Amino acid sequence: MAEPGRPVRSQGIAGTWIAGTWTVGRAASARGLAPAGFDLWTSLAETLRQWARAEAGAGRLLPWVPVAFGGGIALYFAADHEPVLWVVAATAIALMLGAVLLRRSRLFAPAIMIAAVAAGHATATWKTVRIAHTVLAKPLYSVSLSGFVETRDIRERTDRFVLRVTAMDAQRSDVKLERVRLSVRKGTAPEVGSFVQLKARLLPPLSPVRPGSYDFSRDMFFQGIGASGFVMGTIAASVPPDAGGLRLRYAAFMQGLRDAIDARIRATLEGDNRAIAIALLTGRRDAISTPVNDAMFISGLGHVLSISGYHMAVVAGVVFFAVRALLALIPGMAAGFAIKKWSAAAALVAAAFYLLLSGAEVATQRSFFMTAVVLIAVMVDRRAITFRTLAVAALIVLVVAPEALVHPSFQMSFAATLGLVALVQIGMPNLFASPDHSATARIAMWGGREIAMLFLASLIAGLATTPYAAFHFHRVTPFGVLANLGAMPVVSALVMPAGLLGLIAAPFGLDGPFWWLMGIGIDWMVAVSRWVAALPGAVGRISAFGIAPLIAASLGIIVMGLLRTPLRWAGAVVLLAAILWGLCARQPDILIAGDGQSVAVRGRDGQLHLIRSSKDSFLLKEWLAADADPRDAGSASLAAGVSCDEAGCVTPLADGRLVALALRIDSLADDCSRAALVVTARPAPPDCAAMVVDRQRLARQGALALTRSGDGFAVQAAKTRGTDRPWSPAAAGETDFSASLAPQAAVPRNRDATPSEADLQAED
Repeated sequence: MAEPGRPVRSQGIAGTWIAGTWTVGRAASARGLAPAGFDLWTSLAETLRQWARAEAGAGRLLPWVPVAFGGGIALYFAADHEPVLWVVAATAIALMLGAVLLRRSRLFAPAIMIAAVAAGHATATWKTVRIAHTVLAKPLYSVSLSGFVETRDIRERTDRFVLRVTAMDAQRSDVKLERVRLSVRKGTAPEVGSFVQLKARLLPPLSPVRPGSYDFSRDMFFQGIGASGFVMGTIAASVPPDAGGLRLRYAAFMQGLRDAIDARIRATLEGDNRAIAIALLTGRRDAISTPVNDAMFISGLGHVLSISGYHMAVVAGVVFFAVRALLALIPGMAAGFAIKKWSAAAALVAAAFYLLLSGAEVATQRSFFMTAVVLIAVMVDRRAITFRTLAVAALIVLVVAPEALVHPSFQMSFAATLGLVALVQIGMPNLFASPDHSATARIAMWGGREIAMLFLASLIAGLATTPYAAFHFHRVTPFGVLANLGAMPVVSALVMPAGLLGLIAAPFGLDGPFWWLMGIGIDWMVAVSRWVAALPGAVGRISAFGIAPLIAASLGIIVMGLLRTPLRWAGAVVLLAAILWGLCARQPDILIAGDGQSVAVRGRDGQLHLIRSSKDSFLLKEWLAADADPRDAGSASLAAGVSCDEAGCVTPLADGRLVALALRIDSLADDCSRAALVVTARPAPPDCAAMVVDRQRLARQGALALTRSGDGFAVQAAKTRGTDRPWSPAAAGETDFSASLAPQAAVPRNRDATPSEADLQAED
C-alpha cells in the first residue's frame, strides 16, 4: 500500500493514465473545474512523451544512423545535377564536429542524424568523383577496339564479356572509353585475362524504358562501363602491350576456378539443374531457362537464385557447426579452448572464399558484410543478431557502395533482415518459452516450434520485401510462404551442404556423389516452384506506381522494425497509407520509347495497343509488366486497332482521337492534319497543327509517359527538366520543354491564288 502524500507509480499505459488523472484532479481542485476530457488528453500526451523518451534512450539511436546516412545518399541520387564535392564534404565535416560538441546536450540526437544525412550525401558524391569516366552519348558503328577481357558471362543464348579498352578507333568520333560490355555468339567469348582485338557496334547505356523505371545506365556507370554493344566479325587474340596488372591476373584465376567447377558439375548434372547449381555456387544465373526462371520468381523462390544473405548464412552456418562438432570430438579441446570462436573464424574464412568465388558483386558484398559482423560478434563475445549488428552492416555497405541504396537487392535484403531481426528480438522469446502443458511440449518435441518459426520467418520476410518487389518487378507472390515452406528446408539441409561438400571433395576427385545429391534437392525445389506457380492466382501483378509511395512504405517498415514501444504501430498506419497510395496510382494513356520507334496507346478497352517499328521485346515486356497486363510480346491483341503502311501507323485513343507514328518525313504533313498527336524520330515541321513529340524532345527527355489532361496531355519524362548526371548527361544545345502538351491554335494558311488552266481557257 502506498504511503500517504507519496505519488502512486504505475506501470504501463493504464498506469500512466491513472497517475495523470490524479495529478490533473489535484490541479483542478486548486484552480477550478477543468474542461471535460482534459485529463485524458494530458495523460495521453504524457504517455507519448514517455514512449518518445524510451525510444531515444541509450543504445536506441545507433540503428537510426544508417537510415539517416541512406537518406543523404537518396538526396544525392534525387539531385538534378552533380553537387560540388568540396562544399558537401566541408558541410558534412562541420556538422559531424558540431554533433560531437553537442554530445552531452539534448540536441545530440537530431544533430547526429543531420550529420549522418550530410555524410551520406558527401560519400555518394565522392564515390562518383572517384570513379568518373566517359559515357557514350551516341551510337558508334564499326569501332576498332583492343583491350583485356576482365569478366565473362555464359548466358542462355549469347555470351557477354567486359573489355578494358587500351586502344579505340571510331570514325568521326574521338571519344575514348575505359570499359565496354560486348555480346557475342554463344561459345565464342574470349578467356578472362586475354588480350584481344575486334570490331564492334557500341550503344549508349540503356536509359529507363519508361519514366520511373529502373535506370540501367546508372548501374553501368558505377560498374565503370561506358557503353554496351556487340562484336562484329571475329575476335583476334594478340600479344598484350603489358601484363595487365595484378587485378587482371586475379580475375583470370577466379574465372578459371569457376570454369573448373562448372566442368565438374556439368559432368554430373545437365539442363536447369546444372544452371541452378552453378548459380548457387558461382553466381552465374543467366543460363537458367526462361520457364524455370519465371516459375521461381512467380512462386517466391527467386531469391534462391541470387546469392544473398541466406546463402552466406547457410555457408557460414554449415562450416561453423561442422568445425565446432569436429573440434568437440577431440578430448579436452571443448573444455580447454574457445572452439566456438575458432569455429566462427573458420566460418568467416569460408564466407570470404564464397564471396570471391561468386564474383564479389555488390549484393554479395552486402551479404558478406552482414555475415562477417555476426561472426565477429561471436568471436568477441557479443550478441550476434541485434539491431546494432544490422546497423553496422548497413553502414559498411553504404560507405563502400553508396549506389547499392537504389538497387532492389539491397532494399529487399535489408527489409527482410530487419523484419527477421525484429522477429528474433520481439517474437522469438515467446516462442521459445517453456511449454505450459504436455500438449504444447509434444508439439514442440515433434518440430512444431521450428515449423512455426519457419512459417513466421517466411511470412515476415515476404511481407517486408513486397513493396520493393511490387515497385521494381510489378508483381507480388501470394503463395510465397507456401513455396518457402516446401522448398527452403531442402535447400538448407541438402542443396547447399551438398554443394559445399562438392567443392571440398573436388580436388580429391570425389565430388560426383555430392553434385548428384545437390541435383536431387534442386529437382525438388524446381518441382515446388512449378507447382506453386501453377496455382490459381499465383501471379500477382501490380501496376507501376511512383517513388513516393515506396519511400512511405520504407519509412513504415523501418518504424515498425526499429521502435520498441507501441509507437511502432504508427509505422503500420504509414505502411497502409503507402499501399493505398500506390494502388490508386493512375496509369498513363500513352507510352513513347526514347528512340521514338515504339508507342503504346490505351484504347477504349483500357488496354495498351502497340505501334512499333522495332523488335525490342525487352521494352514491350517492361511496358506490359508496368501496366499489370498478362499478355506477352507475341499476343495478337497488341496490334488490334492499329493501321500501318510504309509511311507510318495510326491508332485511336479511348476518346477517338488518333495517335500517329510517322516513319517517313513525307508523311508528316498528312499526320499533322489528321492526328491529335504525332510521334516521330525526325524533326517535325514548325507549322504542324497536331501536338508533336519529335526527335529534339526525345533526345532531351528520353522515354515519355503521357496522361490525358483536358484536350492535351500531362508529360512525365525519364529525364526531368534540368537533369544532368554523369550516367545521364544532358543533350548539349537543346531547349527545355514544358511538362504538358496542348493542342495548337489553327494557323490560317494563305490560299493559292493561281487559277486553273481550265478556268483561264473558259474566260478566254
